[in-house]
Amino acid sequence: MSMPVTLIVDDEPDIRELLQITLNRMDIETVAADNIADAKRLFDQGAFDLCLTDMRLPDGDGLSLLDYINRKSAHLPVVVITAHGNMDTAVKAMKLGAFDFLSKPVDLESLRQLIRNALKLSEPKQRSKERRTRNILLGESHSMRQIRSTIEKVANTQAPIYISGESGSGKELVARLIHQQGPNGDRPFVAINCGAIPHDLMESEFFGHVKGSFTGAVADKKGFFQAAHGGTLFLDEVADLPFPLQVKLLRAIQEKKIRPVGAHAEISVNIRILSATHQNLGQMVQEGRFRQDLYYRLNVIELSLPPLRKRPDDIPLITGFLLRKLADRNKIQEPNISSAALNALKQYYFPGNVRELENILERAIALFNGQCIDKDDLNLPLYSEQMPVSSFNPNRQSLEEYLEEIEKQALSEALEENRWNKTATAKQLGITFRSLRYRLKKLDME
Repeated sequence: MSMPVTLIVDDEPDIRELLQITLNRMDIETVAADNIADAKRLFDQGAFDLCLTDMRLPDGDGLSLLDYINRKSAHLPVVVITAHGNMDTAVKAMKLGAFDFLSKPVDLESLRQLIRNALKLSEPKQRSKERRTRNILLGESHSMRQIRSTIEKVANTQAPIYISGESGSGKELVARLIHQQGPNGDRPFVAINCGAIPHDLMESEFFGHVKGSFTGAVADKKGFFQAAHGGTLFLDEVADLPFPLQVKLLRAIQEKKIRPVGAHAEISVNIRILSATHQNLGQMVQEGRFRQDLYYRLNVIELSLPPLRKRPDDIPLITGFLLRKLADRNKIQEPNISSAALNALKQYYFPGNVRELENILERAIALFNGQCIDKDDLNLPLYSEQMPVSSFNPNRQSLEEYLEEIEKQALSEALEENRWNKTATAKQLGITFRSLRYRLKKLDME
């Protein structure tokens, strides 16, 4: 098997030599250039597995070389080397398709890990196919085909991705697919619900702590960052992070280093950050409730998931998949479902999205006659029939006003049915208790 070949582009002889020695010791052949013109010539003449390029070169900007390589060979990973603290350039490079970035002075351990990650992109395709079978993103609507295509493209970079969408729309599933289809799909995937961690424990949970650093710290403990080293850290409900931790998270992303609570030395970490929330993070930035600089770092690429009501034609396919899954879980024969029941589901508003659909079907399996799930077995709230989405009149109201009107009526009826027990109401709607409180507050219903 031939050695991988890396193109190194840097006008500083000491940096070039350091990179060449490090890669040669990893059994990687290197070819070097000190300007963009020579780099383009070498690239056109040879076959490379990776490119490392400085951003400041005598005859131009490293971004122009990145663009040139992307146009000629879209699958070749390009790592950009930036001046210390110049994250704006690094973010811009990743938006343009760079695999990852390194800051000067180059940390050799981070360099070696990054190189190993990048070279995994040339692994056999069969292995990548095996990864894709672990989870499935169902739907043949245009929006879902587009999302699957985007996942395939962004999986092969280390760029942070922000996944937006309503509760229950599949944000964690998308995060897992991005991880599994990427070069580190066989490494850890650590998912965290940022809203479920007590604020006074957050720093220790994220970055770890050393023995004796605070009362109760009876032993060293690794945090989420260390647990995800080499893989992916998924920050769900990232909007719930308190400001002090936002500052520390920003630094960890920029420096690729963390300091456990009570430790004197920093630890290098190599992870990919994926984040998600059902809240409007951009609006929170404008209102001063989320740091703009952190938002800018997390949202290098945004992937927006449509709610289930926006793709009703996907509902039969998803319903069939969920019925097979539930039947297998309950060790029963897969039940049939009537066309009337499917039509009712296609007209339903689904405030809890796919998660709510699964809850509805699980309840129907427990209650139906054992032959065929019919419309009445679904026990859908009446408001879905009283106010179908098709009744929207753009001449009378805005879409936002119409959706708020539906949501208010849905919440009011669910609360009344459950005698204003919020826990029971959230369960019926297939959403979390925190999501219910957020919706009630947003609609001035508390």
